[in-house]
Amino acid sequence: MRPYEYAGGTAVLTGAASGIGRALAVDLASRGSHLALIDRDEEGLRTLVARLRPQYPDLKITTHGFDLSRIDEIPALADDVLREHGGLTLLINNAGVALSGSFEQLTLDEFEWVMTINFRAVVAVTKAFLPALLATPDSHVVNVSSLFGLIGPAGQSAYSSSKFAVRGFSEVLRHELAGRGVGVTTVHPGGIRTNIARNARLGSGVGAAEAGAGQREFERLLRMDPARAARVILAGVAHREPRVLVGSDAAVLDLLARLLPGSYGRVLAALQGRVGRS
Repeated sequence: MRPYEYAGGTAVLTGAASGIGRALAVDLASRGSHLALIDRDEEGLRTLVARLRPQYPDLKITTHGFDLSRIDEIPALADDVLREHGGLTLLINNAGVALSGSFEQLTLDEFEWVMTINFRAVVAVTKAFLPALLATPDSHVVNVSSLFGLIGPAGQSAYSSSKFAVRGFSEVLRHELAGRGVGVTTVHPGGIRTNIARNARLGSGVGAAEAGAGQREFERLLRMDPARAARVILAGVAHREPRVLVGSDAAVLDLLARLLPGSYGRVLAALQGRVGRS
């Protein structure tokens, strides 16, 4: 496929109000892309658009306050976006949530909440927009998985399961759409400096002291600026890369999982212990 052209295209972006999503929206606008921004945080969307519209008055930028856990309403959301923009050239499934606690400490409802937003919503949003993508030559889909879609560390059963599912879905979709004018990129961010750890829900069985220690340990791993992560992601999309690893930690741990597929957990535990003492 030809390189993806941002200027004059229309990007639909979920999870746009903060973190990587916000950085992607800013970078996309700077590249001349019209935007349909989706997030349940409507105030965050308003703040973002108040920044973008004066800088890019020629771009069409719409906001769509929506909770992606409402899976059955996603087709109507897509209809609203397409009614406003007429079509799209780029779909970025970025929205996600996190949940702290071992599998034993989680309820099934808590586990399902993560799977619904992180995986089922990705499938439903892609399904809803796929006809419009297929109708637009050289369009593209980006599904944001995670470093934890490459490795499965202890304490991340729900989150890692959802992100491995996104990875598998994306790979199948890429093969199915090959030759039909729609590219697919899977993104695996490492430690990006966002609020994901601070905003993570706690499993019902997680104690307060344990939760605080786990959050502090997780936050120490979040080092890359979201703006830099956005540049890496969009450069990968421009070149139609099938997979984008964001950060040296993602690259190193991906290699570790390939070299030691059955025993990398011991290395992870040692690394986490070292980080905890630093």
